[in-house]
Amino acid sequence: MFETMAITKEQIAEELALKLSPSTILRCDEPLAKRTTLRVGGPADFYAEPSSESDLAQVLQFCAEKDLPFFLLGRGSNLLIKDSGIRGFVISLGHASFSEIKLDGELLCCGAGAKLKAISVEARKNNLGSLEFLEGIPGSLGGALRMNAGAMGTAMFSVVERLRFMDYSGGIQELRRTDLQVEYRNCSLLKSHIALSAVLKGLPEPGEIVAERMKAYSTKRWASQPKEPSAGCIFKNPETIPAGKLIEELGLKGTSIGSARVSEVHGNFIVNDGDATAEDVLKLIELIKFRAKEMRGLDLRTEVEIVGE
Repeated sequence: MFETMAITKEQIAEELALKLSPSTILRCDEPLAKRTTLRVGGPADFYAEPSSESDLAQVLQFCAEKDLPFFLLGRGSNLLIKDSGIRGFVISLGHASFSEIKLDGELLCCGAGAKLKAISVEARKNNLGSLEFLEGIPGSLGGALRMNAGAMGTAMFSVVERLRFMDYSGGIQELRRTDLQVEYRNCSLLKSHIALSAVLKGLPEPGEIVAERMKAYSTKRWASQPKEPSAGCIFKNPETIPAGKLIEELGLKGTSIGSARVSEVHGNFIVNDGDATAEDVLKLIELIKFRAKEMRGLDLRTEVEIVGE
């Protein structure tokens, strides 16, 4: 991409840096595997971690001016980055300014970079229930909103009151939950906008009861999910059977390609045994899809987001 241009990556980064505050992180050729829960994937041409909403807007406007693609990276769960990496910019809302959690009565005002576990713990400390299902989801609020993440029978947008977001030109808007269209594992608005923060509603409940429920959820989760690095559930559940049960019935638990392996604990998880590549994982995904179609006539759809060249 850049070999055919008269300008280098470093020069592009230097030009953008002049528009940003010194506290914003900006790097070239940033390794991304370490930033995902699956621990695979190649580098980003550019990595930006804005320290403010105004710097985020500057990065987006710069990408538009230079015709550079960009990708929003959260905590790296539910994500598979290909081995060649990501062209253009990877933008992370990992700066502390995007991770604030503020209490307002029964409401929690949370930045998109806030860890889901931190939100659930803050709710418990303030005697608020209904948010404890977030405790074991390994991600940030922004990513959970984008995919309407769920666990223990509850989904993200069931607790959202308001959503604040930025369009790709840097404009900021806010909508109530009732004005948003969401569905299973998807918020269509956030496919073309960036979540900045959300107001979440808890229900008054003694903290010790909330803590007991969180402990029960955690025990159930670790009994049914692998401890090795993974991206979470790989496939969406077909209408007729849970994907994990289907994969188990197909006899694919424990199947390996390279260092990628179908977990023996839960069939809908592919784990990294140490030095797996994205290609290993992709080949294993295709094998599972082929067997499901061949033996059951089912077209499995991936829940994990696959990005990169």
